[in-house]
Amino acid sequence: MGSSLWTCLILLSLASASFAANPRAPIDVPFGRNYVPTWAFDHIKYLNGGSEIQLHLDKYTGTGFQSKGSYLFGHFSMYIKLVAGDSAGTVTAFYLSSTNSEHDEIDFEFLGNRTGQPYILQTNVFTGGKGDREQRIYLWFDPTREYHRYSVLWNMYQIVFYVDDYPIRVFKNSNDLGVKFPFNQPMKIYNSLWNADDWATRGGLEKTDWSKAPFIASYKGFHIDGCEASVNAKFCDTQGKRWWDQPEFRDLDAAQWQKLSWVRQKYTIYNYCADRKRYPQVSPECARDRDI
Repeated sequence: MGSSLWTCLILLSLASASFAANPRAPIDVPFGRNYVPTWAFDHIKYLNGGSEIQLHLDKYTGTGFQSKGSYLFGHFSMYIKLVAGDSAGTVTAFYLSSTNSEHDEIDFEFLGNRTGQPYILQTNVFTGGKGDREQRIYLWFDPTREYHRYSVLWNMYQIVFYVDDYPIRVFKNSNDLGVKFPFNQPMKIYNSLWNADDWATRGGLEKTDWSKAPFIASYKGFHIDGCEASVNAKFCDTQGKRWWDQPEFRDLDAAQWQKLSWVRQKYTIYNYCADRKRYPQVSPECARDRDI
């Protein structure tokens, strides 16, 4: 009986993987199509007719922008060129977040470095106001020399973080295991550049060198393909009809899992799933995400 059950599960897994596919290519649009400035408007510089912007951070303030709409599931992508040189203490962010007290959030945070040291990319997922699911990786390229694409695919089945065409993290829907999953709180997309030298670089040991200011991060692409909903909406009215909501996006295919495994093995420097000091018991979603 046990053998038969495992056989069924394996066949279901193979069937799911056989339908898997890569996300569609993002469509680049001008900044003003999907986004508006949030704060310190004078620290945002517009280039090439608004198809590219720069965020400037100095000792007085950082800056940021957010999407015009709120979205419940979708594919969200941004080309970012990170702060060059000595960026210690700075954080460049691209994330989705709802606005209530028990909020959901999906984070890309790029932690600045001293010159010559690698950037750290930290990802996190908050559900029902609970986070503490940090993973950190080094990037396998210099993210300050040219633009690279950072994307989130979010549907009812999984959240996938991408760097260019490489999945770097998967967070599966494990609601059946007692782990909350973001499914009923529309989120806006936020981007920002700010000073966080109390924690960002070597746990706050490295402070921001303001003689190097202004620090500049560049953005372009501004791709949003999501189900737009009011902040009070609890479901997507196009559920099951969008490309990112189809069966082939319920899982990664074999090639994508292989890419993810490569990133995990070569570039991971911290994974909450493996942190037995913080979590003596493995979080239930970690096995489903193949993170242990």
